[in-house]
Amino acid sequence: MEYKFSERVKSLKPSAIREMLKNSSDPNYIPFAAGNPSEEAFPLEEIKEISARILCENPITALQYSVTEGYKPLIEYLKTFMKEKYNIGNEDDELIITSGAQQVMNLATKSLCNEGDTIICEAPSFIGSLNSFRSYKVNLCGVPLENDGINLTILENSLRNNLNVKFIYTIPNFQNPSGVTMSLEKRKAIYSLAKKYNVLILEDNPYGDLRFTGENLPSIKSFDTDGRVIYAGSFSKILSPGLRVGWCVANKNLTPRMVVCKQTEDVHTNIFAQMVAYEFLTKYDFNKHIERLQEIYRKRATFAMDLIDKYLVPYGIKYNRVEGGLFILCDIPKTITAIDFCKKAMEKNVGIVPGNNFLVNAEDICYDFRLNYSTPSYEQLEKGIKLLGETAKEVL
Repeated sequence: MEYKFSERVKSLKPSAIREMLKNSSDPNYIPFAAGNPSEEAFPLEEIKEISARILCENPITALQYSVTEGYKPLIEYLKTFMKEKYNIGNEDDELIITSGAQQVMNLATKSLCNEGDTIICEAPSFIGSLNSFRSYKVNLCGVPLENDGINLTILENSLRNNLNVKFIYTIPNFQNPSGVTMSLEKRKAIYSLAKKYNVLILEDNPYGDLRFTGENLPSIKSFDTDGRVIYAGSFSKILSPGLRVGWCVANKNLTPRMVVCKQTEDVHTNIFAQMVAYEFLTKYDFNKHIERLQEIYRKRATFAMDLIDKYLVPYGIKYNRVEGGLFILCDIPKTITAIDFCKKAMEKNVGIVPGNNFLVNAEDICYDFRLNYSTPSYEQLEKGIKLLGETAKEVL
């Protein structure tokens, strides 16, 4: 039978990262392409204890249908936690639980955008969000990143010259894929521009708690006085991605629309997983857990960057040292494209992602690649970066 696909999905392509992960079963494959948390970051014993306790003491709640907005105890705890720790949320905001932060991008777009509307995003940006936006047939406008965040001049030109801009999408902390953290000045400036041009901001913050050096910066949502910022949080990088639990803080006039959209997608987020997250937050030392994660990634990032200095920098490959998150973006000399460099690396069983996959137009020529240091073992980090150095020596 010949299938006729919808116009919404014709332009979508499989995630290059997910396709590369199909090689991960090969024991010789070195997975720099993934974005998974380190296996040592999972609180396995605690989750075992929590799961057993829930199924013993409250099994029906865990196994029955639940409300779309989310598990009420988790909602109330997160509202207080986000306000006290990050100054996020006010009397005009509401918090809903989502199936990972990725669903926030989808619900915001579905609720706000019509075909042909414009979404402004950082260039490069997270491929999962870009594909979510593309599925609604919006116009994507990419604005280049600088070392301290989005280029404000080009951002304002984009706001001025594009029709029906609905929101600006940004990952201000340890951005995926660049690792860049937006400066405080630019956080304030992007909010001012959003007010000036009457658009929303979608602030995606899955990595904010993974800062292992430097000073924490306030979220853009913490400046929000007029319901202009939609904030996406997630347990994927700080507890477990397999739980698929995230949350959204947004104006209470918007969240009911998002809830209706969510009802048509998954009815509600996995209630058992929500209960696990709530129990972990309230019955264990969450701050100590975060400190442990920060130390794990500090060691891994330092180890990886020292290897990059040793094996890649001598061949003209450049990068900016990161202060948190899971990724490093490496720039290669313009004698070979990122795609060709990554193909050469794959011949050595090293998986890295060419930067063009994170652009609005994936066909654009690109000269950088993303390297993840959380997934591989230390042995794989050393072997893989050394092999990348051999690749660089051959082609550069």
